[in-house]
Amino acid sequence: MSHAEILIAAQPAPPQTARKLSKARIAGYFFLCLWAVLGISLLAMIVFGWDVDKLETFGPRLLNGLWITVKLVTISFVLGAILSLPLAFARMSSNKILSTLTYCYVYLFRGTPLLAQIFMVYYGFPSFRWFFEDINMWWFFKDPFYCGVFAMTLNTAAYQTEIVRAAIQSVPKGQSEAANALGFHTWIAFRKIIIPQALIVALRPYGNEIILLIKSSATVSIITVYDLMGETRYAFSRTYDYQIYLWAAIFYLVIVELMRNGWARMEGRLTRHLKR
Repeated sequence: MSHAEILIAAQPAPPQTARKLSKARIAGYFFLCLWAVLGISLLAMIVFGWDVDKLETFGPRLLNGLWITVKLVTISFVLGAILSLPLAFARMSSNKILSTLTYCYVYLFRGTPLLAQIFMVYYGFPSFRWFFEDINMWWFFKDPFYCGVFAMTLNTAAYQTEIVRAAIQSVPKGQSEAANALGFHTWIAFRKIIIPQALIVALRPYGNEIILLIKSSATVSIITVYDLMGETRYAFSRTYDYQIYLWAAIFYLVIVELMRNGWARMEGRLTRHLKR
């Protein structure tokens, strides 16, 4: 580093910048204190008001509901990821009809609430029972769990389609041009050059999508799926004790934090070569 660069680095930050940093620091301390107070209050409520008998009675049901939630989210996310790949290519297609139809699908499922989509599947599809019986699919759409999986898959596929499309388009075109200049086949260049770079870009949005899917999965309890929220509603209807919802909130918080930290570790490991 030159003498001039040392002098520039040693200069204090401008007053306006320092003022902004100070405000940001104060806001950070405020929210940290707020979360600390809420955490201490929650801990006090748990320690001094914990009903062990209710936990022993309904704990196994809540754990079973937790497993249903994990299974529901996992199946929906994996199926949505598989479905999003061809949809992303259709979205980027030069065929106007194909790209327009895909755009309408993505716009519809991203622009309407998941709860409305679940109701459309669970209460709307039985109107066409004769059709589903003819194609031997009524067993699927008469089950609330499968209806929830179907609606959540279509919903997350719409979001993942945009994630994949944006990630692929974020890779500079020069990468494809260089691969073509070196004689790589288009598919090989896409698989070995474009996709690895696109996946790195898509890692964080994928993590956010999983977390949002975990939290929004609670809506399937409305159609009598006994997931974590469904079992919580059942337990509350028997006890009228608000602590049941507190336990459910803790379960959801634990799931989200485990997912968030696990995804961050995986992202850090996969992108460690970019930090050197």
